[in-house]
Amino acid sequence: MNFVNNAVDAMRLVNDRERILTVKSESLAPDGIAITVEDSGTGIDPKNVDQMFDAFFTTKSKGMGMGLAICRSIIDRHGGTLSVWPGAPYGSVFRVVLPGSG
Repeated sequence: MNFVNNAVDAMRLVNDRERILTVKSESLAPDGIAITVEDSGTGIDPKNVDQMFDAFFTTKSKGMGMGLAICRSIIDRHGGTLSVWPGAPYGSVFRVVLPGSG
């Protein structure tokens, strides 16, 4: 939910184009899963990419800076990966990959 909420926040100020939020899941062989959340929001400032998963880092005026840090911690503890890249032509893409139980 954190990725979806962040995507909605990122699109809140977009008025000059369509606001699009896409959530996809896919099965990965042999038994993993990937979840991708993509938005057409303001995107991630390249100067913030290295810090965005750090605890207490936020660009939101009322943010605590814990959401992405907690997400990464949970995903890491389950043996998964969390990645992010710029959307095309706007926004951001977050992808979570989790291994299966096998």
